[in-house]
Amino acid sequence: MKKSSIVIAGGGSTFTPGIVMMLLDHADRFPLRQIKFYDNDAARQEKIAKACEILLKERAPEIAFSYTTDPKEAFTDVDFVMAHIRVGKYAMREKDEKIPMKHGVFGQETCGPGGIAYGMRSIGGVIEILDYMEKYSPNAWMLNYSNPAAIVAEATRRLRPNSKIINICDMPVGIEDRMAEILGLPNGRKDMCVRYYGLNHFGWWCDIRDKDGNDLMPRIKEHVAKYGYIVNPESHHDEASWNDTYGKAKDVYAVDPDTLPNTYLKYYLFPDYVFNHDNQHPDHTRANEVMENREKNVFAAAKEIVEKGTAVDCKFKSDDHASYIVDLAEAIAFNKKARMLLIVENDGAISNFDPTAMVEIPCIVGSNGYEKICIGKIPQFQKGLMEEQVSVEKLVVEAWITGSYQKLWQALTLSKTVPSASVAKAILDDLIEANKDYWPELK
Repeated sequence: MKKSSIVIAGGGSTFTPGIVMMLLDHADRFPLRQIKFYDNDAARQEKIAKACEILLKERAPEIAFSYTTDPKEAFTDVDFVMAHIRVGKYAMREKDEKIPMKHGVFGQETCGPGGIAYGMRSIGGVIEILDYMEKYSPNAWMLNYSNPAAIVAEATRRLRPNSKIINICDMPVGIEDRMAEILGLPNGRKDMCVRYYGLNHFGWWCDIRDKDGNDLMPRIKEHVAKYGYIVNPESHHDEASWNDTYGKAKDVYAVDPDTLPNTYLKYYLFPDYVFNHDNQHPDHTRANEVMENREKNVFAAAKEIVEKGTAVDCKFKSDDHASYIVDLAEAIAFNKKARMLLIVENDGAISNFDPTAMVEIPCIVGSNGYEKICIGKIPQFQKGLMEEQVSVEKLVVEAWITGSYQKLWQALTLSKTVPSASVAKAILDDLIEANKDYWPELK
């Protein structure tokens, strides 16, 4: 069985140990000969890498492991680049969330002004990694799940249209896991065949069936109408902010009961609610929660492994959502013809929508890449929302490419989350100041 060589771009990420654990869990179907880490922050990466080195030596000594900040070393002799970078790290995410709140607009990492700010930082980093791959391993595939995926995908379409990059997001997968739990399906979401359309973090399920073709939508809708995507209303296992998001899906669903919504639509359909009720305090946002919990816990677990010299009973946990990236890599490596949601150029798949839009739809994945599944026409409500949002994304990328202040102001003004052009301008001016080390200069 063919063994693959991968590089994880974003080796110092708090998600990296979970990805390594998940790769080991699925080594029988996606065997590896080599794992490399690449990051431009040597000190941060080393803390994670030294722990993962011990883990791999103990659990999979046959897999070669290395970590580096040198692009040539990292990207030579690889079959897959798994990219999940965060330009500016959590310190900049905190600013993305807090600056809009000063102007009466919610702060969120991938939606609204925060997502636009993050997108302007991410474009250059993702293009840089793609160029390294093409220079040192031209036959490799880049599997990108760096956020904000919609803006990054549009940038790669514009700037590197012929590159072997596939943009994905695991958020729909996470919601499908909940749907499968609601239904009590024995093999989870893999027992479902879905039709879904939209933009990244901005989509709808229009058909869900089991392997025999039976319609599962009515049962899921009945649950969502009462509880949203909270599986068991009696016991809340999620963090408060996530619990609110899953519960609010009930109100998002009510706006269009013909479909089932992605949870992120709450930010666009109920921005006033989010600003007032989303468990966010102007001085303590989701970024602070992450830094105090995930960030602290993962680095503490890594330190403990290094100090003990063993990963036995370590606190690293397999990242189940990330199993989606193994599904994708396996489908390409072994020509599995697997059905998966990808972010791809529309080009007629949604017949009444912009052909150049990067849409999230089901595709069949094999060794030559993907084939899109035709969705056909979508309803006016979804089409209208998507036209507005895709224009925001295209204007952001245009602003990055041309260095245009005007285009970025237009992007913020057009966002459904921002109430007026004057508020958009005030937020933009603050974001420019905060991002001067990361964004191209705007004129």
